[in-house]
Amino acid sequence: MPHVLILGGTAEARRLAELVAAGTGLPAFRVTNSLAGRVSTPRLPPGEVRVGGFGGAEGLAEWLRAHQVDVLIDATHPFAETIGFHAARAAAAAHVPLLALRRPGWVPVEGDDWHRAGSLAEAAALLPGLGRRVFLTTGRLGLAAFAVAALDELWFLVRSVEAPEAPHPARMEVLLDRGPFTLDGEDGERELLRRHRIDVLVTKDSGGPATAPKLTAAREAGLPVIVVRRPPVPEGVRVADSPEQALHWLVSRLSQRP
Repeated sequence: MPHVLILGGTAEARRLAELVAAGTGLPAFRVTNSLAGRVSTPRLPPGEVRVGGFGGAEGLAEWLRAHQVDVLIDATHPFAETIGFHAARAAAAAHVPLLALRRPGWVPVEGDDWHRAGSLAEAAALLPGLGRRVFLTTGRLGLAAFAVAALDELWFLVRSVEAPEAPHPARMEVLLDRGPFTLDGEDGERELLRRHRIDVLVTKDSGGPATAPKLTAAREAGLPVIVVRRPPVPEGVRVADSPEQALHWLVSRLSQRP
């Protein structure tokens, strides 16, 4: 039976695993879902699940060989740059077909005041000229980029799934929450911006609908938004932009096996 390894942790990876588990009209194949283990209580997909790293590209290549993986799908977060490049190197070394599943990035619309940044450090450098009360939605990792003396006069509302560790901004309130988020209601994005008197939003271009309402709320409030560009997919790696497209590619690829 063909063996598929999904590097997951995203809503798209879970959806792909659900489509495979449903199995209607699909050939039989075994799926292993791999989670990095950075979140203590992850949402588990259906099927086999392994948690933890592989030990770099070499460790992943060895795992692919040892477990006779026929297809590798990288459905990690668009900003999980390291694992993306490890997957490309490992797949090439183990001679395993690789597909990257990446949700499309966000596109500005009329009324948006977006400021593009190439990194978290670049985003931090833009902040003093744009606002004083910051809604920081880039996750708990990478807060060190905002823990610099030049930003000590700024106040940050940091939203993350789990509590961040130091270093982090000197003046900071932490909001522990997990998407999907909504526009309306007591905990909606509109009310969040109003209650905390936010005047600038910082986000990564993660794409997808789960966290997009903050962009709508910022547009309605006339707030500037710093959008950190996502890293590129490794050169030569095929990309699918939806779980359904990834499943179609997967079935097509496995059907070509002798």
